[in-house]
Amino acid sequence: MAELRPSVAPGPAAPPASGPSAPPAFASLFPPGLHAIYGECRRLYPDQPNPLQVTAIVKYWLGGPDPLDYVSMYRNMGSPSANIPEHWHYISFGLSDLYGDNRVHEFTGTDGPSGFGFELTFRLKRETGESAPPTWPAELMQGLARYVFQSENTFCSGDHVSWHSPLDNSESRIQHMLLTEDPQMQPVRTPFGVVTFLQIVGVCTEELHSAQQWNGQGILELLRTVPIAGGPWLITDMRRGETIFEIDPHLQERVDKGIETDGSNLSGVSAKCAWDDLSRPPEDEEDSRSICLGTQPRRLSGKDTEQIRETLRRGLEINSKPVLPPINSQRQNGLTHDRAPSRKDSLGSDSSTAIIPHELIRTRQLESVHLKFNQESGALIPLCLRGRLLHGRHFTYKSITGDMAITFVSTGVEGAFATEEHPYAAHGPWLQILLTEEFVEKMLEDLEDLTSPEEGLTSSWKVPSPPMTISAQAAGRRIFLAPGIHGVVG
Repeated sequence: MAELRPSVAPGPAAPPASGPSAPPAFASLFPPGLHAIYGECRRLYPDQPNPLQVTAIVKYWLGGPDPLDYVSMYRNMGSPSANIPEHWHYISFGLSDLYGDNRVHEFTGTDGPSGFGFELTFRLKRETGESAPPTWPAELMQGLARYVFQSENTFCSGDHVSWHSPLDNSESRIQHMLLTEDPQMQPVRTPFGVVTFLQIVGVCTEELHSAQQWNGQGILELLRTVPIAGGPWLITDMRRGETIFEIDPHLQERVDKGIETDGSNLSGVSAKCAWDDLSRPPEDEEDSRSICLGTQPRRLSGKDTEQIRETLRRGLEINSKPVLPPINSQRQNGLTHDRAPSRKDSLGSDSSTAIIPHELIRTRQLESVHLKFNQESGALIPLCLRGRLLHGRHFTYKSITGDMAITFVSTGVEGAFATEEHPYAAHGPWLQILLTEEFVEKMLEDLEDLTSPEEGLTSSWKVPSPPMTISAQAAGRRIFLAPGIHGVVG
């Protein structure tokens, strides 16, 4: 629950600008991380020392539901000569370490990221006659912050968020988000580390799909070229009724060419997914997917979790050589130097869950596997095949519950434990499936009927090891696809 108020007492008022004029006693009492971010806000908005602020009534560190302590809202006059309209600028406080006393974030040093290393911003076009900023963006930012805190998955520029609902709960076509660097907010070095500012950009469904099929940065660049769709500062207009492809049909050609040339830089998604080993009865106690102590559930080990995170991060580097982190106790130099260790053993882990030492889990070769995805995740399979594997890359489905992952790899990916000789392999609950280019082409031909799923569509295909048959049921029809994996989508 939150309340709207000016950022004045009671509560943390915006501090005086840093420098000789800042009273030393005030600066020493004000939380240092908060003070540093406020300093950047004062640099940008010197005439708005006390902006309206949405604040969590019960702070997260006192048991409240909202991870962000504050969201400040500024009026930005834009630049009419540069086609930048007047808008409201929202800035979060809480994803970074504001206090430095471990009440929320573990202090890991001054040279690395502060907390999660970033704060969120959002720019909303100001409507004619609007005298105060709408507060719904603050709740949107709280929703994203809850995801980050619960999953410990951080955001990067170019990431997308499938929201599937108008961001302001209206009838708007703006129902999803991309993330990019804020065009005005500069990175801040605080006593607890560095903070960058990631801006939320509202997009239509067609634009989200293009970002998935190609890459988020490419779509962001196209949005910058269309003033009414964002312009140079990527300002969200909830009244926008046309996609950039309807405004300028030539932009679709640029996307299609980019997909053909570059493939997709989406290396994975958090998804509702599961897999089973059909090679042996499920009650087999030696099944390495279920290595656990007593009757406790299986989980991804902390090391596997970090390697999967690194896999997803590397996918955002469009020109990087496709390499999966190695499955061994020694990390290779250069793979994890820029990522701080996780503060938990695994995503969503708890005290009742067994984490088996990474080195004790052996890699098993499987003869047959059964994959299950929800409909949205299953709809990304053609992207995985065409946009990733045919370009010599990999794609990972990471279960949102943190208990398993499925990685598809091509023959050009180094560091995978699935090989052409043993294309289905599992390391604990992490399954890897290697598909050759010929295999992928055949699967794409047979998946054509599944690329535009209808409401209520349930699809399944069966993939034992070669010789194998994949079958899919769509709209009441059985479609035989290709040798491969048994899967269920729906």
